Amino acid sequence: MSVTQHPPGQHSPGQHPPGRQPPGQSPGTPSPGGGPMDSDGAREALNDRISADSLTTRRDYLRIVTTVSGGLAVGGLGVAGGVLKRHGDSEAAPTPRKVTDRLQPGESADFRFPGEEDRAVAVRLADGTLAGYSAVCTHLACAVLWRKDRGTEGELYCPCHEGVFDARTGEVTAGPPPRGLPRVLLVEREDGSVWALATARSGEDTKDAVCRQFRKSDPESTARLGCPGVTRATHERGKQT
Repeated sequence: MSVTQHPPGQHSPGQHPPGRQPPGQSPGTPSPGGGPMDSDGAREALNDRISADSLTTRRDYLRIVTTVSGGLAVGGLGVAGGVLKRHGDSEAAPTPRKVTDRLQPGESADFRFPGEEDRAVAVRLADGTLAGYSAVCTHLACAVLWRKDRGTEGELYCPCHEGVFDARTGEVTAGPPPRGLPRVLLVEREDGSVWALATARSGEDTKDAVCRQFRKSDPESTARLGCPGVTRATHERGKQT
C-alpha cells in the first residue's frame, strides 16, 4: 500500500498543526476522540483571560475609588460651605422632646431632635452636668459616638477621620472637624426625665439661641431674658394675637 507524502508544514485533511485547536473548539477543551488537551494553547488562553480580568478589576477599583473620593470631597465642601443642612438651622421654636426617663453619670442617650432626621446625643458627666449635642460630625457628617472611658470626663468621637470633641463644651480637641458640635439645650424635670428644648449652632451663645427660636412663639419669656428686638410692645402684640 502506498503512503501519500506531504511536504513539511502541510498536514492531512482533518489534522491540525501541533499547538493549535480545531476551529470552534475553545482552549482547554479535549480534542475530538478524547485525546489530551492542548496544554500550550490552554495555558496561553488562560494567561490572556487572567490578564483581561486583572485589567478589568484594576479599572473597576480605580473607578470606585474615584467615585467615592469625589463624593467625599463634594460632601466636605458642602458641609464647610454651608450648602448642606446643618443641625438646628431652623428659626422656628422646636417642639420639646423627651430624651430619656433618667440619665446616670457616665451614661449617654441617643435621640432625634429637633427633627426626625437630626441625630443627637445626651450625656451626663461625672459631676452631674447634662450636655446635649448634634451627633453629626462637622467634618463630613459621620456619626459621633460617646466614649466615657476616654479622658477625665469622656469624649465625643467621630471614627471616620479621628475627630474628637470636648464633652463639656462640644469644641474640637483633635482631628479635622472645622468647628465644634451644635448643642442641644437640655433640662431635667423633677421626676428625673431629660427633655430637649432647643438647639444652639456651633459657637452660639445659649441666650442668643433661645432668643432666636422663641422670640415669636414666647415673647413674654424672651422679653424677660432681655432678648434684642423683643420689647413690652412686642409682648403685648403677642398676647393680642
